[in-house]
Amino acid sequence: MTDRPNLFQPVKLGDLELPNRVLMAPLTRNRAQDDGTPVAMAETYYGQRASAGLIFTEATQVSAMGKGYIKTPGIYEQKHIDGWKKIVDSVHTNGGRIFMQLWHVGRISHTSLLPDGRNPVSSTDKAAEAMTYTHDGFEATSKPDALTEAGIRETVADFVIGAKAAKSAGFDGIEVHAANGYLLEQFLMDGVNDRTDAYGGSPENRLRIVNEILDAVSEIWPTNRIGIRLSPLGQFNDVTDSDPEAHFGYFIDELDKRGLGYLHMVEEAPGAETDAEQTAIMKRLRAKWSSFYIVNGGYTGNSAAQAVVEGHADAVAFGRAFIANPDLPKRLRLDATLNQGDSDTYYGGTEKGYIDYPFLDVSDPE
Repeated sequence: MTDRPNLFQPVKLGDLELPNRVLMAPLTRNRAQDDGTPVAMAETYYGQRASAGLIFTEATQVSAMGKGYIKTPGIYEQKHIDGWKKIVDSVHTNGGRIFMQLWHVGRISHTSLLPDGRNPVSSTDKAAEAMTYTHDGFEATSKPDALTEAGIRETVADFVIGAKAAKSAGFDGIEVHAANGYLLEQFLMDGVNDRTDAYGGSPENRLRIVNEILDAVSEIWPTNRIGIRLSPLGQFNDVTDSDPEAHFGYFIDELDKRGLGYLHMVEEAPGAETDAEQTAIMKRLRAKWSSFYIVNGGYTGNSAAQAVVEGHADAVAFGRAFIANPDLPKRLRLDATLNQGDSDTYYGGTEKGYIDYPFLDVSDPE
């Protein structure tokens, strides 16, 4: 076994001390109420996982137009704030820390999910070759409207609403979701962004909406309590880029100047295999970031420890392993057997596969 103690050394993320480097990744879930209010059992779910060095919430839409799947939570109305505050309190009571992931799906949506049956919005008016989940089951995503510049300003304002709401709910910080083929990545990736205005064309223009959002939410939160998530090599939700190393190298250089709390990098999607060249690209991109760096995707206890030892990461975010193992840090520290997750209950459902995964026996040694 790779020596793992480094995973359990405290570390500073800005002015926030994390007790370990085993973080809980943001995970899209479909267990909220239809109006975006979190369900009561989410208090238990997140509270159970408070031993993570830091929890990132499930992706949470900043507006009604940001919704892309049934029963995903929101963070733009008072009822959302009230529901999330109970969750935050549960995490804090159990000794944890939690950041809200702010989300807008862009074109990965369906008219039946949006106000007045409106079309989704995106950087483009071209539909994604992707599916989403509606009340009628899986359906092809709807054709989007390309955001006007006025619409972009409204979207930036929506992120401000979400940032303010997250602060009111008591979160420890926020993460701007600019990965996984959702709205902000639809601007970043030149295989999707076909605009000819100030938000398309050059890497500088494609980054503009992200910069405007970060400028705006930095009026609400200290920059060291703001992070961003990127997935340079991802092709999830029908996004592509002609030269991800060059383009994301520019994005990272620019974002690094902001003094953000961290960069959260998706290195590998579930079920995907990363080849040697992709690994080399990720290492070169990592070298461009000067502060706290979080990696996610395909890590085990041993490979996570190795990433920290080698300086490739300051912390590692685990996703599916945290669904099935509420006490994941303890299990990794003891090299204990992990519970196997039930993929049928990863997204929607009841308490089963959500809050009923067993902890290690209390008699197991610390």
